[in-house]
Amino acid sequence: MERKAVTMGTLRLQKKRIYDPPAKTDGLRVLADRLWPRGVAKADAQIDVWPKSLTPSSELRKWFHADPTRYDQFVPKYQAELDDQAADVDAFLSQYGQQTVTLLTAAKDLQQGHLSVLQAYLEQASAKRAATP
Repeated sequence: MERKAVTMGTLRLQKKRIYDPPAKTDGLRVLADRLWPRGVAKADAQIDVWPKSLTPSSELRKWFHADPTRYDQFVPKYQAELDDQAADVDAFLSQYGQQTVTLLTAAKDLQQGHLSVLQAYLEQASAKRAATP
């Protein structure tokens, strides 16, 4: 089980696979995949929030999954999609930005996938919010 946590102000972001068992330290469990993960019962997943608007579009997800070597091209495309969802990002941070948040995915690669991009994006957005008087 791989976990990475980053603290920005009072927002603490973690990421892990949905197939890892829930832990007391998870805080708010956020499914960050557009599709429900295979083989996971909704009751067992203990998902608190499923903000599909913060996940890669179906088109972008399919494009990236067809060739994961496109990661360097995927990052700015996904960031642009998140820019288009700025109101949803802001609402997410307003509602959940004062607690531990665990971003969950079915993807095997937590480092070169959409979860890393989303985590970095939320960190930057949170830092900007904290710096705004």
